[in-house]
Amino acid sequence: MTDAFLPARSSSEGLAGYASRMLGAFFVTLALLGACWAVEVVNYNDESVLGSRYGIQAHDTNTLWHIFTAPFLHANLDHLMANSVPLAIFAFLAALRGVARFIAVSVIVMVASGLGVWFLSAPDTVTVGASGLIFGYFGYLLARGFVEHRAFDIVVGVLIAVVYGTMILGALPGQPGISWQAHLFGLIGGVAAAWLTRRRSAA
Repeated sequence: MTDAFLPARSSSEGLAGYASRMLGAFFVTLALLGACWAVEVVNYNDESVLGSRYGIQAHDTNTLWHIFTAPFLHANLDHLMANSVPLAIFAFLAALRGVARFIAVSVIVMVASGLGVWFLSAPDTVTVGASGLIFGYFGYLLARGFVEHRAFDIVVGVLIAVVYGTMILGALPGQPGISWQAHLFGLIGGVAAAWLTRRRSAA
């Protein structure tokens, strides 16, 4: 059996594919931010009770599924505003390899970050916020290029490390009111997601 030769893609087809990925990344990022802001409007009008209802409640097995709702909730408007810019930047860059892969990466990060919070946070604490996702996308972007050997993604990872490298400090214990568990396990989840969602070479 011989290998089949497929016609090479034209430069216009390549540009069209790139434009499509850019557009997809833009809209999925907009949807993610829009969901966070819409929830904050509802939460604000409801006297911020959604956080206590649907945040991650440490060691409570009945609310373990809140690992999927907590990233969209924030303690207050200032909390959401502080998260919005890095979330937009990292989500957009992470989504450039396709919306389906971005969703898979997001789920992996939510599970890793959420379980870290659920297991390791102090009893009777409730954790909310998108920072676990932010650290997850950060870790994913750092690792993606090296896992897939893509020069462009390596450059992106290096630039992200230079500009946002001090974020790593947020994954260390000791900052009052900051969930280092969400940050650390989000970061770990992002690196794991880069490996788990990597492109497989065709045989």
